Amino acid sequence: MSKRILVVLTSHDQLGDTGNKTGFWLEELAAPYYVFKDAGAEVTLASPKGGQAPLDPTSDAEDSQTDETRRFKQDEHANAELAATHRLRDMKADDFDAVFYPGGHGPLWDLVDDADSIRLIETFIAQGKPVASVCHAPIVLVNAKSSDGEPLVKGRQVTGFTNGEEEAVGLTNVVPHLVEDALQECGGLYTKAEDFTPYVREDGPLITGQNPPSSAQTAETLMAWLARSS
Repeated sequence: MSKRILVVLTSHDQLGDTGNKTGFWLEELAAPYYVFKDAGAEVTLASPKGGQAPLDPTSDAEDSQTDETRRFKQDEHANAELAATHRLRDMKADDFDAVFYPGGHGPLWDLVDDADSIRLIETFIAQGKPVASVCHAPIVLVNAKSSDGEPLVKGRQVTGFTNGEEEAVGLTNVVPHLVEDALQECGGLYTKAEDFTPYVREDGPLITGQNPPSSAQTAETLMAWLARSS
């Protein structure tokens, strides 16, 4: 039986008070999407509001393109799924083997404290199922709790978009949360590689990737986890 993976995208499209748009980062959806699909997994896309998930236009610029983003943009089925994401509140952990969160700046505003997302994350972990996230998306973990009421990331190996990377893209004073700081404040054992180089941490069923170049590796780590557990 093929694995069923829930991919949770942001619904937030405003980059603070800048007047610019944000959303999910294309590479962070496209690369994992094809890691999952090419492995025979069934992928379901969801977002807090449902419907079309907003794409960060910066991630669609020519210098951000990869083989996977180009493949995704030409994939009619994938784009139809993206235009009609399921409502997050209708998703149940029982229906999936794993959940994956692509980043982009959008999750810093909506998924960070989305009650449905937090409920899903806590349920997946309680059921011993993996929760994976990349880049800015590890912010979704900071308000989740373990069964003992402690922060989910407390004492766990985690990574995510670094303060240096945020400074490099010029948004340190725009974003409501710095992922590196937020994970550490919750007791996460945060580590990182050089800025914008691939880096993934796996701590039991919790899998996190540092930045866009880590997207495929994060997804591959998730698939390897599922293969070991089946």
